[in-house]
Amino acid sequence: MAPMDEVTDASFRYVCKHFGADMMFTEFVAADGLIRDAASTVAKMQIYDYERPIGIQLYGHLMEPMLEAARIAEQAAPDVIDINFGCPMKKIANRGAGAGMLREPDKMVEMTRRIVETVKIPITVKTRLGWDEDNKIIVELAERLQDTGIVALTIHGRTRAQVYKGEADWTLIGKVKRNPRMKIPIIGNGDVNSPQRAKEMFERYGVDTIMIGRATYGHPWIFKEIKHYLTTGELLPEMSIKERVALAKTHLQKSLEVKGTHTGVLEMRRHLSNYFKALPNFKETRSKLVTENDPAKVVEILDYILERWGNSMNNEQ
Repeated sequence: MAPMDEVTDASFRYVCKHFGADMMFTEFVAADGLIRDAASTVAKMQIYDYERPIGIQLYGHLMEPMLEAARIAEQAAPDVIDINFGCPMKKIANRGAGAGMLREPDKMVEMTRRIVETVKIPITVKTRLGWDEDNKIIVELAERLQDTGIVALTIHGRTRAQVYKGEADWTLIGKVKRNPRMKIPIIGNGDVNSPQRAKEMFERYGVDTIMIGRATYGHPWIFKEIKHYLTTGELLPEMSIKERVALAKTHLQKSLEVKGTHTGVLEMRRHLSNYFKALPNFKETRSKLVTENDPAKVVEILDYILERWGNSMNNEQ
């Protein structure tokens, strides 16, 4: 499961682990916030033994804060620390962090090397093809990153300029994987949104594993679907409304445990609406679902969904 800010918190990780995610990551952890001991940033590093293997992902654009953040993150005992050189969001990339580092590959490589030397646990990197269409540097960059001592490399098949537009191009991901100099695992990321797509990425590009991000929104059971398809060649039936309501209740309860009542309900809204996004004539109920602040009333709305649409055959995503 890809690290996603304000998405991959402990409650969502709990759900994804249930459905077979083999490796998970925390939300992005800002180096600046971590060394300031900002409570909201430190809270993102709370991990549980049942989640393992799990990684903490760090981002930042300054060397010393990133090194200090790596030391602090190591104390939380993750299985790996992942360096975020891939986030395309303006507030991160435009100040030189995340995918912004792709404009300074020498600094990117040096920062990675220094972090590898600073901590004892394994370091991985997540990045993109390059800054823009004219600067797709990933093939050479992958070799240089490997030489720093990282243990795996995740590549998202878009440039920073694309953000999430257009279709992810896995051609260069495959080229990195086929490079005889590359010895570390290559993880492919971008537009893996179905079991069939996952199988194609493994077979066509030879990646060691795949990372799934946005396709988990409202669909955390995608991990189970992919594993079943890869093993049997058969697609699992769609999740029923009854199963989705039960899942939504479990997820909500976990969110309340982790974040407290107020924040727990607020941060569940994106998930709750996505669990039921394809239901017919759902607009009014959706509006109630994403504006209600009382957990008990949210559960009542979920019960209503089961009663109203539970026998519906239109369970498609």
